[in-house]
Amino acid sequence: MNELFQYDPDRETERAAKVRALEALLIKKGVLGSDSVDAVLNHFETVAGPFNGARIVARAWMDAQYKQRLLEDTPKAIRELNFPVGMDGAEGEHMKAVANSETVHNLVICTLCSCYPWPVLGLPPYWYKDPVFRSRGVREPRAVLSEFGVAVPADKEVRVWDSSAQIRWFVIPERPANTAHLSEEQLAALVTPEAMMGVALVCAPA
Repeated sequence: MNELFQYDPDRETERAAKVRALEALLIKKGVLGSDSVDAVLNHFETVAGPFNGARIVARAWMDAQYKQRLLEDTPKAIRELNFPVGMDGAEGEHMKAVANSETVHNLVICTLCSCYPWPVLGLPPYWYKDPVFRSRGVREPRAVLSEFGVAVPADKEVRVWDSSAQIRWFVIPERPANTAHLSEEQLAALVTPEAMMGVALVCAPA
């Protein structure tokens, strides 16, 4: 019997509600202080998150030479953008970018647990940790991508990258058509964490 993985966006909402309830209980019991919780939330809202990755991708779309440097030495290229804090700290060690193209589509998973480049993608979604997603992503990546709404043509290669404590991968998605008139900031606004994991495409604005 085949294992089934079904992406369900409603589960993310349910998970967030459970986290808030647990947070409130821990604060009430004195296990956590509200200041500590606020500090963590502020960090992922303003310092480490997918807005960083989006900025990196947009620069790569705008500057082919920067993109090449990013693929050759990802940490060094990221440092060129002068982020306000270091990007190679906790969960950002040894980051490595790969690029989608007309002939290749990349998918990032973590077969062992849930290694993830927090500084550029934020916190991992619930399904990234799902053991069925992790195993099927290796065995049948095209089927998994199809369940996310990404239909990869038969003549396009799918490459699967396994994140670990040694290398934390993220994807430079293809730049959507008809965006030549957009600024770097406007391009960054189109990039989602899902696209930088390879389970979504970037769409041009309507």
